[in-house]
Amino acid sequence: MAKAARTLRYNWDDVIFFLEVARARNLVRAGQKLKVDHTTVSRRVRELERSLNTTLFKRSKAGFSLTEAGLSLLQFAEGMENNANAIVETVVGSERTDASGAVRIASMEGIGSMYLTTCMAEFNKAFPSIQVELITDTRLLDMTRREADIFISFFRPKGRRLSVKKLGEFRISLYASSGYLQRHRIPAGLKDLDGHGFIDFIDEHIHIKENRWLSDILRPAHVVFRSTSLVSQYMAASSGLGIAMLPSFVAAQNKDLRPILPGYFSVRDIWQSVHEDLLHIGRIRAVMGFLEKRVAADQDYLMSARSSKP
Repeated sequence: MAKAARTLRYNWDDVIFFLEVARARNLVRAGQKLKVDHTTVSRRVRELERSLNTTLFKRSKAGFSLTEAGLSLLQFAEGMENNANAIVETVVGSERTDASGAVRIASMEGIGSMYLTTCMAEFNKAFPSIQVELITDTRLLDMTRREADIFISFFRPKGRRLSVKKLGEFRISLYASSGYLQRHRIPAGLKDLDGHGFIDFIDEHIHIKENRWLSDILRPAHVVFRSTSLVSQYMAASSGLGIAMLPSFVAAQNKDLRPILPGYFSVRDIWQSVHEDLLHIGRIRAVMGFLEKRVAADQDYLMSARSSKP
């Protein structure tokens, strides 16, 4: 007679701590999210590893990264979380009319800080019980590991079980401040740009090829300032340092910025991505629907070389 396999027993609550460490990759940040001390987080993760008789994380100075066993558990843990959320949305949701809770949006710094943030007051009026958390990051986030609930990007992300939709487009054009243009001749054509100073990204730190938008128009001979931050480039151009290629929603923040050669520009898409397991959650649907309508309504603004803020 075959010997029955031993059943492993563990505390389901420990899975919550595992999930938060997997996302934050840091005990302190996980503890802050769970509103407990980081030592509690560490103890609960160790207890789960002991119960399952496996190592779920690789510990290093850089933080916590998932082992193969951790990656396998992550899929089941997220399934448990999604089912728990579905209970709330289905059972409790039938007794209330408004969605509530936190929704984490990830995006690149420029569109996150200078466009999405400007939409939040309107969103809050419509959905006061939903708290939006915005992550701006230069690296590519792994949506299949649920590092965020919704990802707004300039490119179409790839990943397992992602629901991806194009929301719209935005224009990127050359801009300079009035002060800069007073000190330099206003260019009449591309050849006239040779003597001008430009502001650009740092090549080796461009992790997303869609950010290489200046090269869509020209490769400047003279770059006076480089930064990984689009906001820093905007500030440098606003101060009169040089010519920068900026998205319309960034340049619109400063009426003193003037379009240079508006006939030369580039266009990027705006994509919204969410893991399929989250599509049934009311607060996720609320944010997705709001952003879809807002971007569609703002298309003239997003595609204009010279426009005021909405």
